[in-house]
Amino acid sequence: MNIFTAEQIRNWDQYTIANEPITSLQLMERAATACSNWLLEQRFTQQQIHIFCGKGNNGGDGLAIARLLLTQAVRVTVYILETGKKGTDDFQRNLELLHNHTTDIHFIQSADFFPTLLQQDVVVDALLGIGLDRPLEGLIAALVQHISNSPATVISIDIPTGMFADKSCRDNTCMRADHTLSFEVYKQCFLMAENAEYYGIVHLLHIGLHPGYKQVTIAAHQLIDPAIIQSIYKKRKTTAHKGNFGHALLLAGSHGKMGAAVLSAASCLRSGAGLLTVHTAKCGYIPLQTAVPEAMVETDRSEEHLSSVSADLLRYSAIGIGPGIGLHEETANMLMYVLQHAHQPLVIDADALNLLSIKKDLSVLLHTDCILTPHPKEFERLFGKVANDFERIERAKEKATALNCVIVLKGHHTFIACPDGSAWFNSTGNAGMATAGSGDVLTGILTGLLAQGYNTNEAALLGVYLHGLSGDFAAASYSQEAIIASDLTEFLGKAFLHVSQTNV
Repeated sequence: MNIFTAEQIRNWDQYTIANEPITSLQLMERAATACSNWLLEQRFTQQQIHIFCGKGNNGGDGLAIARLLLTQAVRVTVYILETGKKGTDDFQRNLELLHNHTTDIHFIQSADFFPTLLQQDVVVDALLGIGLDRPLEGLIAALVQHISNSPATVISIDIPTGMFADKSCRDNTCMRADHTLSFEVYKQCFLMAENAEYYGIVHLLHIGLHPGYKQVTIAAHQLIDPAIIQSIYKKRKTTAHKGNFGHALLLAGSHGKMGAAVLSAASCLRSGAGLLTVHTAKCGYIPLQTAVPEAMVETDRSEEHLSSVSADLLRYSAIGIGPGIGLHEETANMLMYVLQHAHQPLVIDADALNLLSIKKDLSVLLHTDCILTPHPKEFERLFGKVANDFERIERAKEKATALNCVIVLKGHHTFIACPDGSAWFNSTGNAGMATAGSGDVLTGILTGLLAQGYNTNEAALLGVYLHGLSGDFAAASYSQEAIIASDLTEFLGKAFLHVSQTNV
């Protein structure tokens, strides 16, 4: 699914108006109809509805929603923020139409006009849309704070007032919505963790924007959806044998962190790798052979940490390195050896990333078939501090291109930056996956997919999607609170079944 910028979305409106053709007022009516139908379907219309409107087209949507609800005998009160300026043409026309249905229209000229909002009330926020280009201040900022601090249920139209579509609004005043009714596609702001407390649950409503626009417009970002996954996923041939699905090597584990190696090994095998060897510290031999009997175990000369690796790296199809390896100096030397001598696809995670963070020039160490999987703190150790989520995303894109590798930035809607410039947000997963070992499971999945012949871009997209989908199935069975990392591996088979049986 395309993720368009605010400017591209405005252009999509204009493209629809020009090519359908349709008037802007008719397009506004479509949006208002979709929103009012949603409110009716969700039974919010059984309560008193307060609709707050600015004088732009977002406010015009609000006025049209009010009129449509009034025709359904819904109790509606309308508030218009008085700015001293005339509204847009479509706003003015909808205001004229609304006067035929109600006189319960109030103009807010100061904080003295703010209504008291009760817990049983529903607020529709139609103050400002995606055209906002500066932080809120003055009367509108005070109104947004008044509504946000009230016990009423808040439903924002298109985007919460005060939120920017394409840049950070951290430390700015924003409407705290319980639901956001947006149109056709996600906006980038809905995929950023720093905004999650403001937009609530996002509902995409279809309003018939012209499909031709997506064929002629390049989106800066994409949301991974079932259609993309179907284009990547490879069904197995009936005559296949284990040799067709690669031999993966995991360099993982150290004293006190052998669980990371176990989690990664189990998920690597569950992801479909034909063979798996785990190179680990001597102390990990019995735990691994016991917990993951399907894996072969190769022990290091060191009892408690990794210090060396088999010279015969060429026999492996893909290598994953990092889960639980610690930060010992000998381990750092081993990592450098692998990076210099391994030419097959690599997944670099966890402590391997932390060891690399002391290196000033990653470009001399990484080749084109590398996937880096940092969480935000690991990312900052590698690439420097950032001010907000939006800046982190842009830096990930820059570094993926500069280093010619894939960067999987783990978190809320995990972000994947590819060296070809493509950029993806994941659509699966939940907060229950924020638990120890979840990243180790992902490393195993990615390594297993690379071993089977998926390229780094394909493995990153499919692996992250499956990882999140496994988490969604686990949450459905156990709750988000009760998920542990091994549950993700347990439900990986169900995730594969879902992908293989999905029709798009």
